[in-house]
Amino acid sequence: MDDSLNLAGRAAVVTGAGAGLGRAEALALADAGAAVVVNDMGAAAHDVVDEIKAAGGQAVAVTGDVSDWSLGDRLVSTAVENFGSFDILVNNAGILRDKMIFNLSESDWDDVIRVHLKGHAATSRAAATYWRGESKKAGGPVFGRVINTSSEAFLFGSAGQPNYSAAKAGITALTLSTSQGLSRYGVRANAICPRARTAMTEATFAEATTTGLDPLAPERVGTLVRYLASPASDEITGQVFVVYGKMVALMAAPQVENRFDAAGDEFSAAELDQQLTSYFSGRGQYETYSAYSIAELEKPALALGE
Repeated sequence: MDDSLNLAGRAAVVTGAGAGLGRAEALALADAGAAVVVNDMGAAAHDVVDEIKAAGGQAVAVTGDVSDWSLGDRLVSTAVENFGSFDILVNNAGILRDKMIFNLSESDWDDVIRVHLKGHAATSRAAATYWRGESKKAGGPVFGRVINTSSEAFLFGSAGQPNYSAAKAGITALTLSTSQGLSRYGVRANAICPRARTAMTEATFAEATTTGLDPLAPERVGTLVRYLASPASDEITGQVFVVYGKMVALMAAPQVENRFDAAGDEFSAAELDQQLTSYFSGRGQYETYSAYSIAELEKPALALGE
């Protein structure tokens, strides 16, 4: 294995790793040589630990809800106590409570924001505290990687997922802040927007293909996570990737489309009407801040027989 892709001697935490994407990510990191702290709510975390150990790897389970602020500290300390270091954080844990905005209950909103956004924040805060301390002890940068799980739902503004879309937008902003705040300590933070067939998404996607690796197999996402966790990714931070099928797409930052200036010191409503109304006249339904152009990626990405 190329040394720049080798994770031997590194320790990783993967949340929501008892099944689906998290499991695939934990197995991919272990395959690259990392010791893995496997987090999930129940016994499935222990099952994944057994899988990793059966393949010759190192792993330990920590059960608990990521939205419990103290769990972040426990995950980091478990990595350090069991494996001697903590180097990689993969935030994956999440839930769905899909509703249109007019059917959304308070608990639908609170539960999704709590698990996704607060869960990412709790672990990121614990990781940041650890790496900052280690950097001060070392007198320079240390090795640290954060891979957060965002979603195309935030890029599109998914109509049936106002809670999930908002949480994922927040996670993207959290990733950018983490990247900016921790870069001086050697930490790299990126977000992925994966499509994968899991128990949580089985109602969303069509049935799997019967030949070859499913285009939406979680293992495809695990490979990108494995790479972003490695020394090879040292110059990649503050980025958002869409990943599925045989494709990894790098998202561009939002751009200023146009600038409107008042003739004098401030706008009047009439002047705003004069400039903006004509500019937006006849504008298409999908010509909004939403990144609907990303749908154009789908066909080439899933045409795996080409």
